Amino acid sequence: MTTTTSRAPLPAPARRRRPFNPRRAGAWALLVLAIAVSVLPFLWVLRTALSTNGSLASQSASLLPADFTFGAFLRVFGLQSPEDAIAEGGSGAAIDFWLYLRNSLIFSSITTAGAVFFSALAAYAFARLRWRGRNFVFSLFLGTMLVPPIFTALPNFLLIKNLDLLNTMLGMVLPYVFMTPFAIFFLRQFFLNMSREVEEAAMLDGAKHLRIFFQIVLPNAAAPIATLALLTFIGQWNEYFWPLLVGSQEDVRVLQVGLGVFKSQSPQGAPDWSGLMAATLVSALPVLILFAAFGKKIVNSIGFSGIK
Repeated sequence: MTTTTSRAPLPAPARRRRPFNPRRAGAWALLVLAIAVSVLPFLWVLRTALSTNGSLASQSASLLPADFTFGAFLRVFGLQSPEDAIAEGGSGAAIDFWLYLRNSLIFSSITTAGAVFFSALAAYAFARLRWRGRNFVFSLFLGTMLVPPIFTALPNFLLIKNLDLLNTMLGMVLPYVFMTPFAIFFLRQFFLNMSREVEEAAMLDGAKHLRIFFQIVLPNAAAPIATLALLTFIGQWNEYFWPLLVGSQEDVRVLQVGLGVFKSQSPQGAPDWSGLMAATLVSALPVLILFAAFGKKIVNSIGFSGIK
């Protein structure tokens, strides 16, 4: 015969409260402030895009849309008549959104492809090939990053004008399509950290530098090249001054320039702020999607390249 004894469950140990840490509280307060500063402008743009122009002035202190409507987005996509736009307080101005979007995609894609390809070639030459004055030339080339782009705008404009390439897509992409100092520096840092054993083995088998570059170096550098392409595409997507300078005609006008022209058009006496904010949100969607999808990879590739 066996006897069992039951024991009362032990009380759960009381959780010790952490002492108040002023530094931790201050860090959280700064983090919340930084988030608010980053998010509030976006919320204000969204609120303006979902409001009617006539109600914006009377309800300017509210963060909620004034007379909620999707009319601004309909105007951007060309789905609203001028009469309906004016009835909602719009200016009556038109924006050829799809044409400007197409031009921006062409401009950004061509400049990104050309800049990444030629910058990769130059970075490989600076990182792997041994020639006299290599470091001096690289330092000189890198020093051009200190020159403001506005200083080179006039010479580039005169060159494009003399080549009779004004108001053409070729004239817009030509100054960007070859290489940039940042892109060369970015890829050179990665190539310097790559192992040389595979390249040396390929040289022993008779491979030349171009074959090594295309068949060995580029496949191993896919991640930083993709990161550079993404950064270049975003930079070109947001480019405003140069496309405005050489692409004044509507058939080559990019989206950022189109937004500026749309803002300046005011047949009813006031800009269409709701339509402008709606077009701004739609134009920012490609960049936001790219950052949301590849933001972590960008940070990792920049850190691995040694420029973080």
